[in-house]
Amino acid sequence: DSRGPEESLPTLTVTTILEDPYVMVRSAELEGYCMDLLKALAAMLHFSYRVKVVGDGQYGAVSASGNWTGMVGEILRQEADIAVAPLTVTSAREEVVSFTTPFLQTGIGILLRKDTVSQDLSFFHFLAPFSKETWTGLLFAYVLTCFCLFLVARLSPCEWNEPKNEENHFTFLNSLWFGAGALALQGVTPRPKALSVRVIAAVWWLFTIALLAAYIANFTALLSAGSEQLPIQTFEDLVKQRKLEFGTLDGSSTFYFFKNSKNPIHQMIYEYMDKRRDHVLVKTYQEAVQRVMESNYAFIGESISQDLAAARHCNLIRAPEVIGARGFGIATTQASPWTKKLSIAVLKLRESGDLDYLRNKWWETSCLQQSRDGWSPLRPQALGGLFLTLAIGLALGVVAAVVELSNKSRHAAGHVKKSCCSVFTEEMCTRLRIKENTRQSQETSGRANA
Repeated sequence: DSRGPEESLPTLTVTTILEDPYVMVRSAELEGYCMDLLKALAAMLHFSYRVKVVGDGQYGAVSASGNWTGMVGEILRQEADIAVAPLTVTSAREEVVSFTTPFLQTGIGILLRKDTVSQDLSFFHFLAPFSKETWTGLLFAYVLTCFCLFLVARLSPCEWNEPKNEENHFTFLNSLWFGAGALALQGVTPRPKALSVRVIAAVWWLFTIALLAAYIANFTALLSAGSEQLPIQTFEDLVKQRKLEFGTLDGSSTFYFFKNSKNPIHQMIYEYMDKRRDHVLVKTYQEAVQRVMESNYAFIGESISQDLAAARHCNLIRAPEVIGARGFGIATTQASPWTKKLSIAVLKLRESGDLDYLRNKWWETSCLQQSRDGWSPLRPQALGGLFLTLAIGLALGVVAAVVELSNKSRHAAGHVKKSCCSVFTEEMCTRLRIKENTRQSQETSGRANA
């Protein structure tokens, strides 16, 4: 028994159940989330208390004889005034006892062992760090950059001196090779000479360095977090598989939730557990966690308790789907004057942040936080600034090439006494058709030699 500090105050007999982290025995004393909550309520409402652990170790359900078991039964038999424990508020229990405002919100989830649900990595798992849209954008950026290199190298007079007589090294294939070399952080030839080509090359190098850094960081996080998709995401996945057995606490509200549900999937889960109740139903939460850790077993139960198990045991994980939203409330007799007082006190604790503090205190984890839901492929929006920088660099390179060609055309126009526009047009046509002109000149020279 644990008593409040002042004997002169009204004394309440409190029934509870041993469950980590709600109520635990440490050094011959009771402690845990519910004990801290009870202490805070006693300080607010000015009452003392005596705590007793429920005799049959049950939460509360109707037995075959029609009597209530567990903490609910003790309140009905007036063996306790209130029940402060992870006791789920259900309609059946609400008919015989009263509940306060829930102090914790929870649902029904699936607790699994990581190695029982892990799957082999896909053959193209190395593509996972980026989304499909990002890979498409990267391919488009690569082709566009290589084309701009090819175009600017042809327009810039610094890449060749006599376009009619010389072959430009930046062919389209060489430009593709140059861009691929930058992606692999390797220097390749040809090396750019003109300022305009160097601008594009520098921006592409900057783009590839940032892109590779993002890829390596995301791929490392993907591998360390084991971010492959769980084969069991939902209760439907659990029913369809044959590798894992699954069950819940015998006589718990979770068991009766599936029994009373009209959902076909939930009915299949109930029929499975009912037919194998002696084998798949467990007596205590600790037994359930131990069975999940040691065998191919999935435990269906309160999601908030499963979060604690995953925090304490790093090889456990809770499946994403949570159904049957519900809450833990303090149970009292139906005519008890304490029901409303306790509800108001719980609301005050929630508004003051004390309930959040207790939640963080008792659900603290020593595991490295590597949530599956926290990782996702990088999408183009995350690299939007990088793509924009590349686009600006390409535009600057093209503009620089045009300026270089314009300067040469202006000087040449003064020597041949033609307009700058006509010389500029001739130069551009010559550079864009250089291969055709070279081929024709080679054929002409070949005929002459013949």
